[in-house]
Amino acid sequence: MNGKKILITGASGFIGGFLVEEALRRGYEVWAGVRASSSRARLKDERIRFIDLRYDDMDALNAQLYDFAEEHGAWNYVIHNAGLTKTPDKRNFFRVNAEYTRRFVETLAMSGCEPEKFLLMSSLSAYGPGDEETFRPIRLDDRPCPNTAYGQSKLEAERYVREQPFFPYVILRPTGVYGPGEKDYFLEIQSVSKGFDFTVGMTPQRITFIYVKDLARVAFLALEKEGIKNRHYFVTDGDVHTDESFARMIQEILGKKRVLRARVPLGLAYAACCCCERVGKWLGKSVTLNRDKYVILKQRNWICDVAPLQEDLGFAPEYRLREGLEETIAWYKCEGWL
Repeated sequence: MNGKKILITGASGFIGGFLVEEALRRGYEVWAGVRASSSRARLKDERIRFIDLRYDDMDALNAQLYDFAEEHGAWNYVIHNAGLTKTPDKRNFFRVNAEYTRRFVETLAMSGCEPEKFLLMSSLSAYGPGDEETFRPIRLDDRPCPNTAYGQSKLEAERYVREQPFFPYVILRPTGVYGPGEKDYFLEIQSVSKGFDFTVGMTPQRITFIYVKDLARVAFLALEKEGIKNRHYFVTDGDVHTDESFARMIQEILGKKRVLRARVPLGLAYAACCCCERVGKWLGKSVTLNRDKYVILKQRNWICDVAPLQEDLGFAPEYRLREGLEETIAWYKCEGWL
């Protein structure tokens, strides 16, 4: 053990599980913030301690954190990774991603649980679309203009964190995060494995990625490095791909000889997303295809400037896209997903 305590919220999710693994590997006393109803299938290590945080009741949350501080002392670091990425009701994005973040930040301070550093896991979606004529990378000094409810809620959460006076923070905005257990990119991998590749729009997307294990490393580089305080970063592996080259790479790794490729017009994609969203609302379930997802599919430029990340943290990815996809696809096969 390195003698430091860390709280990781959203620990039962895809990214959260890898953050917990990285924290354990580094010798932290790890507290996993999970709801009682959440699966702990990926949190089996006996060293993990659990806490079910009451974001829905600020008084209860304050009492909960106060009692924790009295018994255990404050966490040295907090990674706030909890949040919604899909919901049939867009108001939930603002309640969970933004308002719960505000409550959490304020109650950490009120209860005597102020960490040495607080890391918010945000998203590139908080910045909105990049320049689709020149394909200039999105820069940190660009004005954020998110065009999805999800991105708007993440930007609101960022504002709460940046304006609070209680403790130092770091905000990470990863681009496309992929890896073992991820479910959205898996749908494309599954489609290619069945011999089909459907992309949206006539102009190829410029897309960027970060392997989930590299994202976890970035989080701890940002927490542990002295002097990295009140900063925000885009997180990618630094490479740029197109939707076409991404699909072909998947095909090569799968060893699939023939794949039928088609570009779906944006209008047809929008109609499909609207229909799926209506069905999801009728069933009361979150669906992958919805109007927010359409805006993401429509966006052509997902390139962002990672020079600050490389310069400040000395980050170099251990996984380029091909290595990460090979490991991910091997996991899907081993687990019976493919």
